[in-house]
Amino acid sequence: MSGTTPAAAGNGARTAPSAPTVPLAVRSWLYVPATRPDLLAKAMRGEADAVVLDLEDAVPAGRKDEARDHAIEALEASWPKPLWVRVNQAGSAWGDADLAALATAPVQGIRLPKCESAQTVRDTAAQVDADLHLLLESALGVEHAYALATAAPQVAYLSLGEADLRADLRARRDTALDWARGRVVNAARAAGLAEPVQSVWTAVDDLPGLTSSTEEARDSGFFGRSVVHPRQIAPVNAAFTPTARDAAEARRLVHSLRQVEDAGSAAWLDTQGRLVDPAVVAQARWVLDRVHD
Repeated sequence: MSGTTPAAAGNGARTAPSAPTVPLAVRSWLYVPATRPDLLAKAMRGEADAVVLDLEDAVPAGRKDEARDHAIEALEASWPKPLWVRVNQAGSAWGDADLAALATAPVQGIRLPKCESAQTVRDTAAQVDADLHLLLESALGVEHAYALATAAPQVAYLSLGEADLRADLRARRDTALDWARGRVVNAARAAGLAEPVQSVWTAVDDLPGLTSSTEEARDSGFFGRSVVHPRQIAPVNAAFTPTARDAAEARRLVHSLRQVEDAGSAAWLDTQGRLVDPAVVAQARWVLDRVHD
């Protein structure tokens, strides 16, 4: 899997906003504290499809400047997979310092936490010409999901920050977030974005729970998941990798479409008596796009 092309050169040159250049099939995004360069190198050798240097939750208040310096240094290096940065909240002293530092760095993408205002997204896009992954972590952020998704052409992904959102909603049951999950899926697709990325599973030792939650997210319109520990990568990658059977069935459907089109038809019954039409074939092509060789 290839990396992405940085959206801005390291010499501070500005370019016109362009469509996001992120890969379509990132299954796992591994958070690494920016204070741990040793873990970054290890993560790049690991199985995660992409790495996110964290300047926010994983970094204590007294080490924010140190973390930022490490992140800028890391961005100047060459890596075998996408490297993004999660900054502190825009408008805070730490967040503003993060974005000022990244404005002239060759950053591929930025995770922007606690998004609620489309104007804040536009201001960030004007300051740092990089792809943006917006994290919606409050009731207001969810309400503004579509406005945020369409705020700037650099917006590439949406995600919920489920721990913060659950606290803001004063919700105790996981199912209380189902509406918000559906809202962010619909907003992302209505805006023409890739499927949203599922939030972190915080029970690191509960791999069966992670697997079940990830499969449910996949079946609900999410693609890919953020992870906080290497042991979470394999279950997440597996959930978002089509099985050999899924791929074979998708190839069969695409091939059968060509055959019926040659015969002058656009819909037909397959050998199991199921109606197959262009929408079903489009889903099959989506599956094939996500087959990892």
